Amino acid sequence: MGAGGNMSTPTTKTEKKESPLQRVPCSKPHFTIGDIKKAIPPHCFHRSLIRSSSYLVQDLILVFIFYYIAATYFHVLSSPYCYLAWPAYWIVQGCVCTGIWTIAHECGHHSFSVYQWVDDTVGFILHSALLVPYFAWKYSHRLHHSNTNSLERDEVHVPKTKSKLGWYSKYLNTPLGRVLTVGGYTTLGWPLYMAFNAFGRSYDRFACHFDPYGPIYNDSERLQIYISDAGVIATSYVLSRVALAQGLTWLVCIYGVPLLIVNGFVVIISYLNHTNSSLPRYDSSEWDWLRGCLATVDRDYGALTKVFHNTTYTHVVHHLFSTIPHYHAIEATKAIKPLLGEYYQFDSTPFYKAMWRETKECIYVEKDEGSQDKGVFWFKNKL
Repeated sequence: MGAGGNMSTPTTKTEKKESPLQRVPCSKPHFTIGDIKKAIPPHCFHRSLIRSSSYLVQDLILVFIFYYIAATYFHVLSSPYCYLAWPAYWIVQGCVCTGIWTIAHECGHHSFSVYQWVDDTVGFILHSALLVPYFAWKYSHRLHHSNTNSLERDEVHVPKTKSKLGWYSKYLNTPLGRVLTVGGYTTLGWPLYMAFNAFGRSYDRFACHFDPYGPIYNDSERLQIYISDAGVIATSYVLSRVALAQGLTWLVCIYGVPLLIVNGFVVIISYLNHTNSSLPRYDSSEWDWLRGCLATVDRDYGALTKVFHNTTYTHVVHHLFSTIPHYHAIEATKAIKPLLGEYYQFDSTPFYKAMWRETKECIYVEKDEGSQDKGVFWFKNKL
């Protein structure tokens, strides 16, 4: 575990264990976004349709192989082998499909190719197949990138202040409560966010990613929200026909459980890249785009880092330059780390341990008592 930059004050062993990363500086950095861009080799910004497609084809081949093995051979396995084979299939298929989800996410950022229509076509097909409304999430996610870590305007990952916590918070701040919280986030978090904007920015009326006339979208985007809905409806229809032909149990085993794992990883990845006690949030009096982008953390998921196309490992540079494709993002990250210094955060804690720790330590945000930084908020956990 480590943080970008050097420790400026002594830290006890206990403090290191509880908060392994030094706080990101909350003052305006001495460098600009232009300086950061100059530090990155120009070829890192090049998007190759052929190279991007090769990663997609590789993932699709793996998905088909795993599907073929499960559909062809698992039904003839005797106990207990079938009870071992299905969980193995769910895990590997879910992880590979998370990689496909990541490629669709890159399409939404126009980092798959130089052709916008290609990116939108590929992204629409892939996300629709995973029951994600492509254009709807593309536009809400764009708002997140435009307002990262703003307490008023960020689209998601908006923590509450202590005064706004619900009465149930003290019960969730227990081992059992955290188990329920993590379980709820990873199983229901993504569909609840899509359908009800749960855990998202507060609007003055109901917000939903499937509603073309919801407050998330402007008039020029509404037609594409209809198209997104049509994609999800079409996939749902195909799945219903498969269920009628093969049985609901078969569909759940082949498609449903891996999709549940995809949704869980999407929530975990997104949550952990934006949540740590070392990361500040800003109100409107302090927030600016660059400091908001820098208040994120890169994380190592071990072998899954490659499966997820480095999206967990290169999140900081992704927020700074979202059109950099994943196959150049590690090189770009290495290039900017010396310039960012203490503004760069990296945590190698295994994701399952980090998820438990951040759920425990990052309950709400408050200003530091006596701080001169009036618009800077930090995660706290003392209720």
